[in-house]
Amino acid sequence: MKYPQLVPDKVCKTPITVYRESGLNMDGSPKRTITYEGKCNYSEKTVQRMTADKQIITLNAVALFNGDIAPDADTIEGDVDVLSGIHRHIYASQKNRNPDGTVNYTRLELI
Repeated sequence: MKYPQLVPDKVCKTPITVYRESGLNMDGSPKRTITYEGKCNYSEKTVQRMTADKQIITLNAVALFNGDIAPDADTIEGDVDVLSGIHRHIYASQKNRNPDGTVNYTRLELI
């Protein structure tokens, strides 16, 4: 059975690059590898969330992708470059699944 795409490619118009930290460089800085480079549905909205430590985190944006952008990882951590000038950090990632277990879309909450 084919399930409907909740985030179709035609609404993904914003160029984005998702980086994941994988180890350290020779100078001690984190080594970044590209996990995904393509287009997404990007929307900016300020939302405040409270962590388990009673700290308030302000989320600035949400990026939605059609399908699974990192099939080899359960969670996505790292940084994001949007529109070749906006740099954000990934606060949370979510892979929304179809009833058969395939990933319908991926959601990244950005700080």
